[in-house]
Amino acid sequence: MVIGACRVELYLPGSASLKGKRSALKPLITRLRRELNVAVAEVGHNDVWQSAHVALVTVANDAGHVHAVLEQAVHWIEGRFPDVQIVDWEIEIF
Repeated sequence: MVIGACRVELYLPGSASLKGKRSALKPLITRLRRELNVAVAEVGHNDVWQSAHVALVTVANDAGHVHAVLEQAVHWIEGRFPDVQIVDWEIEIF
């Protein structure tokens, strides 16, 4: 069993409040779960309006597949949510 985790740091330039941040993150998190079948949670910068840390996790039998799924998720965010900017991301395989 191989577990992969990806930490993604996001910048939300259009967010002017925590309510605005939540309204930008909720569809992103919901669609990642539904379309890419990864576990997703906001894990940092919870009280910062224009910044968020999101964690993505997946499990499989092959490390290459796990890495590919998580990398695809990062590129998926870039392509589907142009109003959200990815500042940094990192994948760890366990």
